[in-house]
Amino acid sequence: MAKATLTISSKNYSSWSLRGWLMTRFSGLPFEEVAIAPDDPSARAEILLLSPTILVPCLRHDGAIIWDTLAIGEYLNEVMSEARLLPANRIERAHCRAICGEIHSGFTTLRASLPVNLKGHFPGFKIWTRAQADIDRVCTIWRECLAKSGGPFLFGEHTMADAMYAPVVTRFITYDVKLEPQLKAYADAVMAMPEMIEWVEAAKAEPDEIEELDVEY
Repeated sequence: MAKATLTISSKNYSSWSLRGWLMTRFSGLPFEEVAIAPDDPSARAEILLLSPTILVPCLRHDGAIIWDTLAIGEYLNEVMSEARLLPANRIERAHCRAICGEIHSGFTTLRASLPVNLKGHFPGFKIWTRAQADIDRVCTIWRECLAKSGGPFLFGEHTMADAMYAPVVTRFITYDVKLEPQLKAYADAVMAMPEMIEWVEAAKAEPDEIEELDVEY
């Protein structure tokens, strides 16, 4: 199978890059990582949530160019079906797509109020009411999935859904969001994945180049 390339931006700040990268790693598709510098205007707009269209990450493979994160997951599920980025069961597969779609298009207050910053840690961070509503909804999604699957991941084995919610896990850690034991165990399982450990280590090695997000909260 032809080798792919995956274009990403900052590993410290870019939630969408993390999602696409995790999906590609989960799939087992060999790929070359192409990084856009954080001071690139398109990357900067994406990280600071100023871009109406997000063009990072972008997967190129065998003639296909895919720049939407959900589309990347669906494509990888087709070409690397044995990896089961989507659950094998029809009902679970539909549920997985639904919660991936929800995080893909919603939770705007959570995104704006608690931006991804893997180097940061802000204990006692003030969470406003609307952001708390988003947090509560995420916790409900996780709780319902884990009750059905038994864990350790949302659908038992890791899927697209865990890649989509992984940046939320990092937000909860960065901003000291308290979780009930079952949800804390899920968050710990996500952070303990070899792929996440690799990503976080690389993120912490990045230079601090985006001053707007390196502020004291």
